[in-house]
Amino acid sequence: MAKTDIPTPPGTGLVGKLLPEQKELLKQMWAEIFQIADSGVASVPSDKTPPASETSSIKSKTATVKKSGWFGTSKSTPPPVEAGTTRVNLADIGLSVEQLRPALWNNILGDHPDSLLLRFLRARKWNVNNGLNMILKAFKWRLEDDIEEVKAKSEDELNAKYRGFKLQMEMGKSYLHGTDKNGRPVVYINVRMHKPADQDQKALEKFTIYVMEMGRLMIQPPVETACLVFDMTGFSLANMDYNFVKFLVQCFEAYYPESLGILLIHKAPFVFWGVWKIIEPWLDPVVASKIRFTRSDQEMTEIIDANHLPNKYDGGKDQFKYEYIPVVAGENDRMKDTETKERLLEEWKAIMWKFEALTREWIDCKKVQGARSEEVIEAERLAITKELRVAYFKLDPYIRARSLYHRSEHPVLQADGSAIWTYKN
Repeated sequence: MAKTDIPTPPGTGLVGKLLPEQKELLKQMWAEIFQIADSGVASVPSDKTPPASETSSIKSKTATVKKSGWFGTSKSTPPPVEAGTTRVNLADIGLSVEQLRPALWNNILGDHPDSLLLRFLRARKWNVNNGLNMILKAFKWRLEDDIEEVKAKSEDELNAKYRGFKLQMEMGKSYLHGTDKNGRPVVYINVRMHKPADQDQKALEKFTIYVMEMGRLMIQPPVETACLVFDMTGFSLANMDYNFVKFLVQCFEAYYPESLGILLIHKAPFVFWGVWKIIEPWLDPVVASKIRFTRSDQEMTEIIDANHLPNKYDGGKDQFKYEYIPVVAGENDRMKDTETKERLLEEWKAIMWKFEALTREWIDCKKVQGARSEEVIEAERLAITKELRVAYFKLDPYIRARSLYHRSEHPVLQADGSAIWTYKN
């Protein structure tokens, strides 16, 4: 472990559960994001020491933010490189100032904005420089791979562009259903249904992102992770797809860090163990530590309550049977209402700017004489995050196509952003 690496004690490092040092490092990461959003360059302290006090007042700091374009950019001069700092340049990563804020806020969705930054900080053991580089590279990936497309296009539109996209949904290769004993949404992956030739590689990747993005909506605070079940029943080497495994590992390690709570590899046959010897070295130790092998259906009930476990598994009491419900004509008509979309977008952005201003004040409150107390600012930030969530989900049906989880008999995803599961016991 490098000298700048800090372990995360259990029960800490989360929104509302930050140790003093963790809070200061979160402030530092926000400060660097603002700096790089304003100028394209940030100078990050090379060690874990919080940045030194700055002489500018809160008023002058927030007043220099210039808004233009979709989210706004400013043309401030890049900060000089100081001793003991490392320069992070957007251009070196392949991003522009104009791309940064949309990438940031499109990724936050309706979550507490701190939650996103904390995921990357925990993944990089609270090294702000490494965390900042990691999140910026994730933003670049989301832009290059057009992750917004998965949200903005219907399943039929995605299928027209990516051969085999909808086939994976129709057969039930992977789906979300219910929560485990820790309140984490459960993703079931029926590995025997996967045949690499059935769909283009890009269709498989887009479908994987579709499931992940749906899972993000179903993770309800204070829960922050998901439970994955790789059902290996009936697995053969014809189902093995090393390219997909590499892609999935990269997603969890680089693009959706700290999103995996537990991964069950269920009923792996003897032939899989040779495959496992190849896969295991690819895994980050943190991801590997979350993998558990279950050999019987009954073992699954140690993780997933029997009332939530589909009864196709012995011991499961939920009479759930997966069924794909096709796109309904007109379900995305609100996306054509550009006038309402723009109005709701502006309302959401106005609250976003309030959050940014409060966050700048929060960063500097201990450095500026006569500043408001940290506690008062934190209370306001919390209130604003609740407003952000409400505003985002008002906007959501105007920017996100409806999904299987919106149109089912008992919709999981609700208009206010909550997720409600129905169990048939």
